Amino acid sequence: MINKVLIAEDHETSNLSIQKVMEELGIDQIDYVYYCDDALKQIRQAVERKPSYDLLITDLYFEDDGQPQQLTGGLQLIPAARVLQPDLKILVFSAENKPATIQQLFKKFEVDGYVRKARSDARELRLAMESLSNNQRYFPRHLRQILNSKNTFEFSSFDIALLKLLADGVRQKDIPAYLQEQNIRPAGLSSVEKRLSLLREEHAFSTNEQLIGFCKELGII
Repeated sequence: MINKVLIAEDHETSNLSIQKVMEELGIDQIDYVYYCDDALKQIRQAVERKPSYDLLITDLYFEDDGQPQQLTGGLQLIPAARVLQPDLKILVFSAENKPATIQQLFKKFEVDGYVRKARSDARELRLAMESLSNNQRYFPRHLRQILNSKNTFEFSSFDIALLKLLADGVRQKDIPAYLQEQNIRPAGLSSVEKRLSLLREEHAFSTNEQLIGFCKELGII
């Protein structure tokens, strides 16, 4: 059961929106802060004085307003909070949309849920809270589908080298020269063309531009 929630969010409108959803869900105690340092202080005090927080809802990125902070964002706050309170549930509420970054939140930081700031995010927050209240992780379906599509195809280091060169504006016909300079094999134009053709076909794209855009979205390049 989630009764006590701490919200770390530097945008006032988003902060108020989250508070409203928590109130509608009947959460007994809702505290909020605008800085990660203040969030960690609140967590520490709650652990010492009891009762501790059941859930931390945090953004990933906090705007620098000139006030010195030791913890500049959610990626610093999350592990620091877990040191103080290992059993603390953590829900990330952020505009971040790169699947690779979101996947890292679950794998490396072991967050309990992720909700993207977007249309219908209030509904997503309610669904996330339902899952977390039942001791289940919450991962939005549309993001799971994107990650599943990524995981069905493994991009090799050769693939990534090709894609980075294209993304940097190198023409396809000039790629072999760059590969040779970096001692990457195979470096022949035929090999480059065949591999790019396979990558486009595998992901149902007709142009290299579409493929590059897809890989940027995934965080591969």
